[in-house]
Amino acid sequence: MRIESIYEGAALAVEQLRTNKFRSGLTILGIVVGVATVMAMSAMIAGIQITITDMMEKVGPKNFMVARFDFNDVQIVTSGRPPWADNPALSPREISAMSALPGVKTALASVDLGREISYQSQRLSSVSISGTDVSWPDYSAGEIVAGHNMLPHDVRASAPVAVLSEPLAGELFGSLNPIGRTVRIGDRPFEVIGVFRQVDNVFASLNKNFVVMPYTAALKHLKADTRNMSALVVTAETATQDEAMDQVIAALRASRRLHPGDVNDFAVIRQEELLDSFNRVTGVFFMVMLALSSVGLMVGGVGVIAIMMIAVTERTREIGIRKAMGATRREILWQFLVESTTVTTIGAAIGMALGGGSAFLVAAFTPIPAAVPLGAVVAALGMAAVAGILFGMWPAWRAARLDPVEALRYE
Repeated sequence: MRIESIYEGAALAVEQLRTNKFRSGLTILGIVVGVATVMAMSAMIAGIQITITDMMEKVGPKNFMVARFDFNDVQIVTSGRPPWADNPALSPREISAMSALPGVKTALASVDLGREISYQSQRLSSVSISGTDVSWPDYSAGEIVAGHNMLPHDVRASAPVAVLSEPLAGELFGSLNPIGRTVRIGDRPFEVIGVFRQVDNVFASLNKNFVVMPYTAALKHLKADTRNMSALVVTAETATQDEAMDQVIAALRASRRLHPGDVNDFAVIRQEELLDSFNRVTGVFFMVMLALSSVGLMVGGVGVIAIMMIAVTERTREIGIRKAMGATRREILWQFLVESTTVTTIGAAIGMALGGGSAFLVAAFTPIPAAVPLGAVVAALGMAAVAGILFGMWPAWRAARLDPVEALRYE
């Protein structure tokens, strides 16, 4: 009996939508927009997560960073100094000592800054500059397409040489060959020795103009702030990440003469912590979008109430006949709840199709590998079912409470 009533209620709901297309379209519009928004945002967030995971796999799942402080835990301080303000910066000597540890394959020094770069009359401001070591291409998704990478001698000699990103080289030199030409970074001349092409991803377009140079050159010629120096530590193949981290922590504590009870004045950051930090940010963003999309569901819910109330009024005589033939209040209530749930589910299906289509277009025409996660599909269907029950309850209750005698007299 229950399966038959479900089928009957769904068929009646579809007939109502077919009979009153314009009214029904306006009714489910809010549900369509809400579900499509959830689906599209879920797909884009999932795509960005895939990109970050791939980038971390490129860097190495066992690798980790050592820095002056853990930037994942940074909070805005309105008064006083942050707890890590007195932490000493990592020194090149300390980073070199990490490379000598048995659990460490290599430790890559890194310092970031921003400077103006110019070539003849062409000037670009706030270009991202990374001072690092010769192994940096191993941890960046891309390849050198012209010239060559910096050499170990360049690092030892603090040579003023630079590798430019391909978009930056194009903006500065146009069709000219950039290799061997001299650019000015800040107020210092640097020779261009290579051009680097990034793998196309969502972050490549956000940081397309960048320069890579020996970290020693950044310190010597550009007066880079040594407090920003960090190290990317590559774990040896014969060691686990925990073993390498323990060795690095012990070596740094010994070199800084920290007592057993002293807190570390440096931070060791796993790759997983970067992903967790991103997930927290996107989680908040997703919750905001979910709240905004719920407005669409509320609008659609009001429409569901309206269309179901109209359906109850139009079918008052039918309800009276059914009650006269023995239909119970529960059966009438169930019938109209099935109808309202069917309406919202149809709206959710249309919204899922639009959201899935948006995800396909994003994946096809942008670097974001957007993909609709299964959880978003389940959530969309769940939202539609809950909305149908909640917003259909009042019309269904009213239909169930109709007096059969009065209903039969209704014209």
